[in-house]
Amino acid sequence: MSTEDTTSDGARARTSRRGRIRVTGFDSAAVRDRETFSADRTGISGAAANRRTKAWNRFKQNRSAIIGLAILAFMVFIAVFARPIQVSLLGEGFVIQPFQLAPHNTDTNLVAGNQPPSAEHPFGTSDLGRDIMSQVMVGARFSLAIGVIAVGLAVGIGVPLGAIAGYYGGWVDEAVMRLVDILYAFPFLVLAIVIIAILGQGFWNMIAALVIVGWIGYARLIRGEILSVKENEYVMAAKALGARDRSIIFRHIVPNAIAPVIVQATLAVGTIVLAAAALGFLGLGLQPGTPEWGTILSEGREAVIRGYWWVTTFPGLAIVVFVLAVNLVGDGIRDALDPQDEVGEQEGGFR
Repeated sequence: MSTEDTTSDGARARTSRRGRIRVTGFDSAAVRDRETFSADRTGISGAAANRRTKAWNRFKQNRSAIIGLAILAFMVFIAVFARPIQVSLLGEGFVIQPFQLAPHNTDTNLVAGNQPPSAEHPFGTSDLGRDIMSQVMVGARFSLAIGVIAVGLAVGIGVPLGAIAGYYGGWVDEAVMRLVDILYAFPFLVLAIVIIAILGQGFWNMIAALVIVGWIGYARLIRGEILSVKENEYVMAAKALGARDRSIIFRHIVPNAIAPVIVQATLAVGTIVLAAAALGFLGLGLQPGTPEWGTILSEGREAVIRGYWWVTTFPGLAIVVFVLAVNLVGDGIRDALDPQDEVGEQEGGFR
C-alpha cells in the first residue's frame, strides 16, 4: 500500500470520527424498559382477547347455559313488548315502543273475579276480574327492571369502593371495610325492609333499598381480587413509568380481576328479583295495583285460601322460571371464566 493511500485512509477515519454526534442525557435503558412495557401491554391485550374467545366458546358448549339464555331472551322480549312504552319530556309524552303483546289492559276489570283458566283468559282472572296472563307479562317489565337496575347500581358503587380500598390499603381500606362489616351484620331482607319503611313504597325507593344492601358484596369481592393482583409485574411496571393511580386501578387491575364480579352480578339478578317479590308479597313493594310479580302474589293471598289456585300459581311460576334461567346462565359464565378450565385444557382436559 502506498503512502498516499495510507494518508487518505487516516484522513477519512479522522473525518468520520469528527462527523459523529454524541448524544448526552439519553437513557437508553429507560427506552428499552418502555419498549418492553409496551410489548408486555400488547401481549396482555392479546392474551385477554384470547381468554375472552375461549370463555365464549366454552359458554356456547354449555347446553344448560344456552337454554337459560334463550329463556331470559324470551322473557326480556315479553317485558319490553308487553305494552307500549311512553316517556314524558318537557311536558309532552312520546311513545318509544308502540307494540302490545299483553292481550288485555291490566288496569281494567274485564269480567267477574276469580274466573278459572279458559281460552279467553289462559291464566284465569284475579279477584278484581283482571287478566292474570296480561298481569304476568307486564309484571315482567317491573321485576326485570328492578333486578337489572339494582344490580347495575350496586356494582357501580361496590366495585370502585372495593378497588380503591384494596389498592391503597391503610385507613382507606379500614374505613370502607368497617362500613361493609356493619352492613353485613344485618340480614339482607331485614335491612331492606327497614330502609323501605323509612323511605316509603315505590319503584325507586325499592331499588335504593336493594342497592344499599347489595353493594357491599361486590366491594368485598373486588377488594380480595385487587389484593391478589396489585403486586403483579405489569402493575409494578405501570407504577415505575409514572402511570396515575386511577389509570392503574381501572385500566390495568380491575379488568384483570372483574371475572368473579361478573359471575356474582349475573346470579344476583335472580336474587334481587326474589327479594323484590318477597317485599311485594309483604306489602312493602310497589304501590298496590302495580302488576309486579310480588305485588300480584300479595293481592292473591286471600283468593288462594278460598281455592282459586291460579291467582298465585302463574306469577309464582314466572318467578321460578326466571330465577332458574338466571342461575343456569350464571353457572355457565362461572364455568366459562374459571381459570381451572384453562389448566385442565393444558394438562390434557382433566380438571
